[in-house]
Amino acid sequence: MNQQRSGGAAGPMSTFMPQAIDAHPVEFTGSGGEYFRVWIVNVLLSIVTLGIYTPWARRRTAQYFYSHTLVAGSPLEFTAQQRKMVMGFVLLMLLTIAYNLAANTGQDTAVGLFLLGGALLAPFIWGSAMRFRLGATRWRGLRLQFTASWKEVYIASWPVFALALVWFGVFFGIQMLSPELADALQAAEDEAAKPTMPSFTPAMAGLPLLGLVLSVLCFIRLEYNFKSLLVLKAQVGAEKGRWKPVYMDFVKIWLATVAVFILCVVGIAALVGVLAGSSIALMAGQSNRMGLWMIVAIIVSLVVGLFMLVLASAPARAYREARMFQLMWSNIGVSHVARFKCRLQSGRYVGLRIKNMLLTLLTLGLYRPFARVSEYRMKVESVTLHVKGGVEQVTGAMVRQQQGGLGDALADAAGLDLIG
Repeated sequence: MNQQRSGGAAGPMSTFMPQAIDAHPVEFTGSGGEYFRVWIVNVLLSIVTLGIYTPWARRRTAQYFYSHTLVAGSPLEFTAQQRKMVMGFVLLMLLTIAYNLAANTGQDTAVGLFLLGGALLAPFIWGSAMRFRLGATRWRGLRLQFTASWKEVYIASWPVFALALVWFGVFFGIQMLSPELADALQAAEDEAAKPTMPSFTPAMAGLPLLGLVLSVLCFIRLEYNFKSLLVLKAQVGAEKGRWKPVYMDFVKIWLATVAVFILCVVGIAALVGVLAGSSIALMAGQSNRMGLWMIVAIIVSLVVGLFMLVLASAPARAYREARMFQLMWSNIGVSHVARFKCRLQSGRYVGLRIKNMLLTLLTLGLYRPFARVSEYRMKVESVTLHVKGGVEQVTGAMVRQQQGGLGDALADAAGLDLIG
């Protein structure tokens, strides 16, 4: 803080003057036309190389969006080493191929070990990805760091293991409530025996529903734990992140998202029902043309209905994305020196997503880069950075604090940020 001294007979009295807070809206200088050239090259090369070009495409995409994102007038930098991105991609592909081979050849034990290993390694993979992402981000010479220990990462991942316990409990609970189910499962394995159908009770029907509710709560808690850990353990120089949201904020957003999804499904189902009913009534009025056309109309109505129900999730997903972005960027900061404020409007973002989705479908996917740029611009330019004491003063102090980052260099040498 700025300190002003007042001399005189009163002695060395000092008064503290509050520092000015500067507001810096985040800007995005890219355009859909520019990104289209990056995107189309990535798509064509990925097709020609059967997907091998993917890590290079990811790096080019990240560099484009980073370099055109200005924070306090300075662009972000994406400095990830291509070698590490390729190694992470190759490792992921090898694991995927090995799992598919085990699943397709009926090696149930190997599949089970893969799933168990994936659950145990999931926190490590997430932590490695966050270390990679932040370590590859620079702004004004400042390198971001993710400083959480592996113990903290695994403690934050407890909902993953709670989810497994929930479904183990559901499975064994149903077996205890209905011994006939265990007999039926045993009989299914023994082809000579005639299986008996188990009798289902309300309690047995309620257990899967309870498991579903608990699973959703576990997913919400996992998202909250990971996001809070990412912010609190993100570090710029010696300054750490500040986090204000609570778990119930995430629950409220998920409940609102479910409500939006239900409204969309009901509305679209009603619309499809009216259209299908009108088509069938029209065909029925022309009795001489019934038969084949009636069957075609029913099939088309069912296909369109299923397609529309799938699309019904798009507004809900866009709503959740906007609300979560708004919650995050209005309640985080960097220690006591900076904070963010977000003015993103959920309704406008949902409308933009629906428009982009329709234009992408009409252009057979060619509008996708323009859609991505417009959505990214709306989100990024809704954020304002508020800095106490001026950007130059704060960044200069952080650069001095960042010198001698031995711990992060050792993390790089150990390959802890291998997976991007």
